[in-house]
Amino acid sequence: MASPAEQLASNFNFGAISKATELKKRIWFTLGALVIYRLGTYIPLPGIDPGVMQDVFDQQRGGVLDMFDTFAGGALSRMTIFALNIMPYISAAIIMQLMTAVVPSLEQMKKEGEAGRKKINQYTRYGTVFLAAIQGYGIAVGLEGMQASGGATAVLDPGLFFRATTVITLVGGTIFLMWLGEQITQRGVGNGISLIIFAGIVAELPTALASTLELGRQGRLSTALILFLLVMAVAVIAFIVFMERAQRRILVQYPKRQVGNKMFGGESSHLPLKLNTAGVIPPIFASSILLMPLTVANFSGAGGPDWLTAVSAWLGRGQPLYLLLYISGIVFFAFFYTAVVFNPQDTADNLKRYGGFIPGIRPGKNTADYLDHVLTRLTCVGAAYLALVCLLPELLISRYSVPFYFGGTSLLIVVTVTMDTVTQIQSHLLAHQYEGLIKKSKLRGKQRR
Repeated sequence: MASPAEQLASNFNFGAISKATELKKRIWFTLGALVIYRLGTYIPLPGIDPGVMQDVFDQQRGGVLDMFDTFAGGALSRMTIFALNIMPYISAAIIMQLMTAVVPSLEQMKKEGEAGRKKINQYTRYGTVFLAAIQGYGIAVGLEGMQASGGATAVLDPGLFFRATTVITLVGGTIFLMWLGEQITQRGVGNGISLIIFAGIVAELPTALASTLELGRQGRLSTALILFLLVMAVAVIAFIVFMERAQRRILVQYPKRQVGNKMFGGESSHLPLKLNTAGVIPPIFASSILLMPLTVANFSGAGGPDWLTAVSAWLGRGQPLYLLLYISGIVFFAFFYTAVVFNPQDTADNLKRYGGFIPGIRPGKNTADYLDHVLTRLTCVGAAYLALVCLLPELLISRYSVPFYFGGTSLLIVVTVTMDTVTQIQSHLLAHQYEGLIKKSKLRGKQRR
């Protein structure tokens, strides 16, 4: 029999959303914030020639800049005020997560609750400003050396003033997006940082579909291949949803305890372990490291060293060595990041502290070893799933020259963010319907009196 929560969830529709006033305000706030973000991706940096920048980025297709431009929604190729997007904040957050597992003082701060979390968030903001300033200065110096195929320079008036204004503008744009993401999280629906990346990726999807259909119209892609791509995209999305929702539920039993003349406890619950604990971090890290030599070789041009040209040829997208290292990187970072975000020993200690135990497993070290064993097997399946999803678009791009902009990492981000946002909307609707039931019960109680 379905629980009351499941019965309420089955009745969700647009009529229920229209009655939830608070939820409507949150949705409109989220949409308005994302519109502001998209408008900012079309405001160019001062002193930049947009035509030259477009020509330069057309020459850099396939490098790490192309991947970052995917997450930025085209802001990097247009070199706008949001060119860095929210990536410095994500890098700072990942660095802080890694440091909390290494530095004892940060690990202790993480265990302090809300106060410790606020301190870590503040350090993350400081790290975001530092990383954005370094990346902004590197972009400013790189822009001064960029030239189009005709010899025109990307910067109209290079010099110290241009570098200073570029760094200030890019850092300010990143800080504004960080603030905007926090506002979406607090006043809107969903995780603000994730929704900003989601909006950037989805905004470029119509262009990718139009280019694919144009190739079909020109006869460079067959109709059967285009139909196969559409069917494959739907199948891959369904597969990602299934795998992201998959989890292993470990039974946890709590003993009975007597307080006065009453007995408490004795209930059982589940400890859910996700199949893909690492999320989209492994493919992002693996692709960033592998595409770095290709990007450096493209910037150095014909004057680069011979060994760099040879390495870029071996690590070209679709090459066997690139695919092998890409899969190996995904598997390594899947295990590494899972070990960072989930500590079996801490989980076992928390269960022991509250009197919980896994049936058949002794509390303490045996429980930690059991959780580590289960998590290792889950991570093996999760790493294989990530490698399969990310390898498919690489093969399509290299073998069939398909401009499949909606690649593996991008598709993972879009699907996971959509699932999280829909879950939060359902939570708000569920709370609204429970509030309505409580009000009705109070009115009935007053009428009976």
